[in-house]
This record gives sequence, C-alpha cells and structure tokens, in this order.
Amino acid sequence: MQLGIVGLPNVGKSTLFNALTNAGAESANYPFCTIDPNVGVVAVPDARLDVLAKMYNPEKYTPAVIEFVDIAGLVRGASKGEGLGNKFLANIREVDAVVHVVRCFENNDIIHVEGSIDPIRDVETINLELILSDLEIVERAIERTTKAARADKKLLEKLDVLAKIKTCLEEGKCARSLDLSDDALAWIEESRLLTLKPIIYVANVSEGEVAGEYESNPFYQSLKAHAESEGSGIIAVSAQIEAELAELEGEEKESFLSDLGIQESGLDKLIRAGYSLLGLISFLTAGPKEVRAWTITKGTKAPQAAGKIHTDFERGFIRAEVVAFDDLVREGDRNKVKEKGLLRSEGKEYVMKDGDIVEFLFNV
Repeated sequence: MQLGIVGLPNVGKSTLFNALTNAGAESANYPFCTIDPNVGVVAVPDARLDVLAKMYNPEKYTPAVIEFVDIAGLVRGASKGEGLGNKFLANIREVDAVVHVVRCFENNDIIHVEGSIDPIRDVETINLELILSDLEIVERAIERTTKAARADKKLLEKLDVLAKIKTCLEEGKCARSLDLSDDALAWIEESRLLTLKPIIYVANVSEGEVAGEYESNPFYQSLKAHAESEGSGIIAVSAQIEAELAELEGEEKESFLSDLGIQESGLDKLIRAGYSLLGLISFLTAGPKEVRAWTITKGTKAPQAAGKIHTDFERGFIRAEVVAFDDLVREGDRNKVKEKGLLRSEGKEYVMKDGDIVEFLFNV
C-alpha cells in the first residue's frame, strides 16, 4: 500500500511524515521545504506475527509494509505552475490513497499560508488544484479517444464515461462523487485521476487535545462533517506528539502514550484507517524459514492470494491448506491442528479471511 501525504505548507505535513517514517524529510517553518517527494517505508504492526515468530523461530521475519510519499506543500495555482507546480501533482498519481493533513490548531508562531485557520477552505484549495489537474488529463483523453473511436466503436462507451467526469470536474466536484461502476472505472484506470483516489483526512490538533478533547474542537468538527459527507476517513493526531513518540521505543513509548491517555500512536491509527478505507486484510505464512504477512483486498480468492507470493503459485494452483490463527495458537502446532480436523483444504473458490495461515500447493 502506498499513501501520498498532501496538504498546504505549514500544516504539519512533513513533521508528521518524519515522525511516521523516521526518514528525515526536512521540516521548516516556511513553504516548499520539501523539494522532492520523500519516501519512507513503514512496517505494519501485527501482533500475530510476533506470536508466530516465537512458535517457529524463523530465519526471516517479514511484516507487511506501507510506503508513505511526502509531497511538497501545494498552494493555490499549483495546477498552473504556482509554487512548485504540476510536478508534485504527478507524484500523487502513483499512490493508492491520499492522506490529506489539515491544520486544526491555533499557533501564532507558525504562519499559515492563507493567513488564518480554516480547515474547509484548506481542503477546497487542495481539491481545486487536484480537480484542475484532472480536468486537463480528461480533456486530453477525450481528444485522443474521439479520434480512436472512429475506428473502434467500443470506445464510445469510454467517451461517455470521460464526458460525465469532465462535467463533474467542471462543476468543481471530485470524480469520486460520481460513484462510477467497475466497468466505467476500468475504462479510465490508465488516467490515474487524483480526485478518484480515496482520502484519509488527518486533523493535526494541538498536543493538549490528542486524548479526545479534539472532539469539541470546532475546526475538527467541521473537518469531520466534511469527511463524513463524502465517505472519507478521518483521524486526529498531533504531529508534534508523533515527533516526540518517534524518539522513544518499547516501554518508554508505552509509558508516554499512557501518560497522555491515548491507546495507540498516530501511525497505528493511520494504518488502521488505510486498511479500512482500501478494504485490505492480511493473510500469513509461517514456518522455520520465514514468518510473513501478505496484504490483499477483501474478497480475494485463494489462487489470486497465492499469486501474491509467486505467479507460479497462481498458475499451477491445486489447493490451499488453511488454519485460522486462533486455532493454531490454541493448539500449539500444526500437527495438533491437523489431528483435530482444524486444518482445512480449500479450493479455487475459497475467499481468504484476515489472519488465515496458509500453505499453497501448486504444480507447474
């Protein structure tokens, strides 16, 4: 999973990125300090892997990972080259979902590029730049497809989809508001439209509000209402506290969280929100050579899950030997699971479940 972190300058975007990834993206109190997109890879915390590692003592321990891409602060006119311009909009096209960091705290020492705190205005500023950039892409696609449709009438369907999106964008709405069918989305997949991507809003609140007080913060409330109206995800974090947490490990970290009265870090919140928004789950493979988590979409069938490991596994799929994580832990080892009839043999139509521990049998 790849998440692109966007936001206006000085909203806490790069501070949050640094904290999440420890990748050391420069953070400063002025616009455009992030000159190139910074990329950080973060392991997805999964206590199930730790349990399996104790059982098998494997040579390798491989968690699922999320890639965060920190995009330079966008400003009004970015789609027309203002600030650092279109180059950074192109970087967002590659990600699976957009994490939009929005400032929801007052601090006179940290300037705001628009001069005041207004989450909805900030969201609309970013959205407008994404809409304008998408409109340019769609207009070019219509021009190309109109020519191609003279020889291939099937493309008239694609033209119809593009026309609907163009109208939507011209009305100042994001393309995801159209609720397009899977067939329609397939026609425009290559365009990688920014306004089709799922959004997680990160409300950057003050350190004193992170334990839940943010619920009465009017800036957070307005952003939450906006997120809910469009079916997007929203979490509240304090980028400053995440920066402090990033310096701690183990018991120190747990103690700091406990003192703050919060259950989980912003990173854990964001990962959970990302998995939920994108409909992702993890299946596991376990043995003395490696304990590993694999990320798949909900509804994935066994052969396609096998293909995540290797294309040969999918091509020559015979069956999947599956045990539920809880059953394996309770019984203590695979042989006992088998004796009790808890090891299932599943075929090509089996839909994978979160926490399935699987061994795929194949023949190529």
